[in-house]
Amino acid sequence: VQLQACGGGSVQARDSLRLSCVASGRTFSTYAMGWFRQGPGKGREFVTAISRGGLRLSFADSVKGRFTISRDNAKNTVDLQMNSLKPEDTAVYYCAAAETVTGWAPRNLDYYGYWGQGTQVTVSS
Repeated sequence: VQLQACGGGSVQARDSLRLSCVASGRTFSTYAMGWFRQGPGKGREFVTAISRGGLRLSFADSVKGRFTISRDNAKNTVDLQMNSLKPEDTAVYYCAAAETVTGWAPRNLDYYGYWGQGTQVTVSS
């Protein structure tokens, strides 16, 4: 599967932004999907994930209550809605896909076998 993330940009604190990730291929519904981010000088960190059917969700504590994740298996897309953005949300955001035969371990980088190219989100105060 190939992933393409888009929707990044520069916003002010407390603004909202919606990222989208489009996947190629006809087996999108068999993948769990996740979003990660990498801020300046930091390692890549987990943001949120959604199971292949959309019934299981996981969120990092830092984004809980502000970010939501959704997927449309008919359109091969997974979206990240980011509200009440903070300067510390500034990062390159990556979408990732995991083959679900490996179980449900969405916070682990190694869980994901496919990564998109990343989209920059900059939040100014």
